[in-house]
Amino acid sequence: MPTPPAASLDRRSLALAALSTVVEWYDFTLYLYLATVLSRVFFLGEDAVLTALLGFAMAYLMRPVGAIVFGHFGDRRGRRATLLASMALMTAAMLLTAMLPTAAQIGPMAGLLLLTLRCVMGFAVGGEYTGVVAYLLEGAPRHRRGLVTSLAAATSEIGGLLAAGISALVVSLLPTPALDGWGWRIPFFFGAALAGVILLARAAMAESPEFEAHREAGTLAARPLAHALSWHRAGILRGFAISALGSITYYVGITYVPVYLTSVGSLGEAEALQLATIAALAVIVVTPFVGLASDRFGRRPVLVVLAVLSAALPYTLFQWLAGVSVAGALGGGVLLAALAGGVSAVGAVATAEQVPAQGRLSGLALGATTATALFGGLTPWLAQVLTARAASPSAPGVMIAVVALCVLPVLLKLPETRPE
Repeated sequence: MPTPPAASLDRRSLALAALSTVVEWYDFTLYLYLATVLSRVFFLGEDAVLTALLGFAMAYLMRPVGAIVFGHFGDRRGRRATLLASMALMTAAMLLTAMLPTAAQIGPMAGLLLLTLRCVMGFAVGGEYTGVVAYLLEGAPRHRRGLVTSLAAATSEIGGLLAAGISALVVSLLPTPALDGWGWRIPFFFGAALAGVILLARAAMAESPEFEAHREAGTLAARPLAHALSWHRAGILRGFAISALGSITYYVGITYVPVYLTSVGSLGEAEALQLATIAALAVIVVTPFVGLASDRFGRRPVLVVLAVLSAALPYTLFQWLAGVSVAGALGGGVLLAALAGGVSAVGAVATAEQVPAQGRLSGLALGATTATALFGGLTPWLAQVLTARAASPSAPGVMIAVVALCVLPVLLKLPETRPE
C-alpha cells in the first residue's frame, strides 16, 4: 500500500473544492430560513410549518443514499468526477425549484413537487460534502490538514451567510403578497446561477494526489463499500459519533434558530434572519482558528473541549433566545453559532481521517453522512415539535446537550489522527 504522497494540490484546486460547499449550504439553509414563507406558498393547513420542516428532514434522509452511490463512484473513479456530477445535479434541482408552480396554482401537487426536488437535492448533496472533505484532506499539506479541511466548513458557512442575507433582504423589502407570489423565487434562481458558475470552474480541478497514488499502484478497492464495512467498522462508528455532534449543534444551533425565534415570538421574520446573518459571520471567523488548533493540539482534545461546552451551554443560550432582550438573543445566537462552527471545523478532518483513502468516501457515507441525516435533517422538526408541545423554550438546548453527553465517551477514547 503506497504512503500518501508529500506533494499537495495547487491552491487553485483546493480553493475550487472548498468554494463548492457554498452552494450546498446555501440551498439547504435557504430552505430552512424561508420555511415559514414556503409553508404558506406550498402547503395548506394548520401544520404547514411542520410539513415544510418535515420536507427538510426527508431531503436529509436522502443524503446517505446519495453518499453511498457517489461514494462508490468516487472511490473507484476519482474525487474530481464525483464532484462534477454532484454539482451538475444540484444546479438542475435548484433551477427547477425556482420554477415550481405554487399551491394557489395547482393545489397540493405543488407541495409534493417541492418535496421531490428536496429529495433530489439531498441525494446530490450526499456526494458533494463527503467528496469535498476527502479531496481537501488528501490534497492538503500534511501539517495543515486540519486548517485546509476546515475550509469546507468555513466556506459552507459563506453559503449560509448568503442564504441568510438574501432571505433577509427579500423578506424585508417585499410586502407579503409579492413575497408569496414571486419574491421567494429570487433566492433559488440566484443559487442555481451560483451553482452553474462553480460547475464550470470546477472543470479545471486536478485529481487528488493520494487517490492517484493508489490508482497507479493498483491498490484501489474493487468494492469500496464492502471494504469499508469489513476493515473499518470502528472508524465508521467514530465518524458517526463526531458527525452526530456536529450536525445537531449546526442544524439546531444555527439553521433552526430563525424558525425558533419567530415561533416563540422573540423576533419577526426579518429580524430573525438578520440575526442569522450575524451568526454566520461568527462561524466564518471561528472555523479556521479551530482548524489550526486541531493541527497544533490534535483532533481529540479539541473535540472533547467542544463536546463539554455543547453539553453545558445550549440550555442557557436558548433561554436567552426566548427572552425579551434583543441583545440576549443576539448573544445566544452568536455563541451557539461559534460552538457549532468549531465542531464542524475539526469534525470535517477528524471524520475523514477515520477511514483510509481506498474506502474513504464510502466510509464517510456510512458514518458521517448517516449521522447528518438523523441528527441534522430530523432535529429541526423535532425541536419545533418539542418547543410547541412541551411549552419549553430550552427544549432545543436540551437536545444538543443530550447528544453531546452521549458522544463524549467516544471522543475521550478517540485515536489521535493528526499527522506527526
